[in-house]
Amino acid sequence: MYVKTYQRAKSFFGEFERKPGDHLTTHYCPGCGHGNLHKYIAEAIDDLGLQDRTIFVNPVGCSVFAYYYMDVGNIQVPHGRAPAAATAIKRAHPDSLVISYQGDGDLAAIGGNEILHAANRGENITVFFINNAIYGMTGGQMAPTTLLGQKTITSPFGRATEREGFPLRVSELLATLEGPTYIERVGLFDNKSRMKARKAVRKALRNQVEGRGFSLVEILSPCPTGWGLTPTESCEWMQEKMVKQFPLGVIKDESASREGWNRYRQVVPAEKLPEILDLTKESTEQFTPTDVPGCYRNPSIKIAGFGGQGLLFLGKLLAEAGMRHAYNVSWIPSYGPEMRGGTANCQVNISTEPIGSPLVSRPSVLIALNRPSLDKFEPEVASGGLIIYDSSLIDRAPERGDVEVIALPATKLADEAGSARAANMVALGAYLGRTNLLDQTGVFKILEKMTKSEDQMAINRRAFDAGARFAMF
Repeated sequence: MYVKTYQRAKSFFGEFERKPGDHLTTHYCPGCGHGNLHKYIAEAIDDLGLQDRTIFVNPVGCSVFAYYYMDVGNIQVPHGRAPAAATAIKRAHPDSLVISYQGDGDLAAIGGNEILHAANRGENITVFFINNAIYGMTGGQMAPTTLLGQKTITSPFGRATEREGFPLRVSELLATLEGPTYIERVGLFDNKSRMKARKAVRKALRNQVEGRGFSLVEILSPCPTGWGLTPTESCEWMQEKMVKQFPLGVIKDESASREGWNRYRQVVPAEKLPEILDLTKESTEQFTPTDVPGCYRNPSIKIAGFGGQGLLFLGKLLAEAGMRHAYNVSWIPSYGPEMRGGTANCQVNISTEPIGSPLVSRPSVLIALNRPSLDKFEPEVASGGLIIYDSSLIDRAPERGDVEVIALPATKLADEAGSARAANMVALGAYLGRTNLLDQTGVFKILEKMTKSEDQMAINRRAFDAGARFAMF
């Protein structure tokens, strides 16, 4: 004789310590469908034995609160970006179970482009798409899936085709693509529909485990608070209204023919990488590290000015040279819509230690080639840092008294070297001349590969030397 007991899935926290307030109950409104779906997903993860390999990707909206309840790996991402993050995670950890969990406002509106391309690529991830026809978390605004005639706080007269267009059928749209393997729409309004939802959840997750490609389950879910109905009325409204617009059932299923669809798990032998990436011996040559004074080591650099001054080129050159000197490096460009004449900057890290983030919010070095850049970024420079500014174009000196300053007439020296456009090379020469961060011979070897003509290279050398002479102690 035995007794079968039912208990909470192990992939669901026993107590919700991450949630503020009561740690024994969820925060979801009475009648909300998220709790049902959480349960089905957690049970499926347990049955697959993959709790320790599951990564849950949560975007903005009510869906983000899965972090409180799912005892698995969790990553919270910006609005609509879950499929993109899930793609990166799955490719970096192909043996993991990656779940993108999104609401309709998140997936169908701001995230429409992300889900479209992830599906088209056939990424081996699983997407659970909660459709309650409104933006539930932020007050009940109209969503892409809001029904015709449905009133929301942003469509108080009811959605009309002449104003807001038609409700978007995401599952049918994605099913027209070749990439997706399995797409099904289910509901959460009675026991029969919930059991079908439970089954669809398991199939979508198993498809991923078996490498069958992209699976999406759209779940019609009640939102009593957002709809202004009781839980019972919400279930009735779903059957009477939502199912007519969003018919339930399997919309696409190629699971049987998609085994081994995980196409990107290609292992390339290390010895073949130089040939595949067209890496020559010269392009991978390593340079001897220099003796850098302690105050100039491991710089976080911000280079800023007008587009067209060669700022991004300078940043790329520093990053490439740093890498060839066996440093860890990062480079991020930032520029406005005007490629030339608009403001631009780039952020460069050169470090002996692993770089946690490529962003440079507190630069230790600022190279400012115009007045707006100095005005904007001077306050951000870390105490004890270095500011190099083009005194030919900037009519004021930095006001900081706790940083080292080089008033470099970069444009003037560049013009004397043969071209005012070489001011970036004057700044490079001044920076390396003062800090000795990188071997100059090595930098010139890289610069030669990046420069289009011998005449320009000659100007670059003269400009660099002029900057280095100006800034040396």
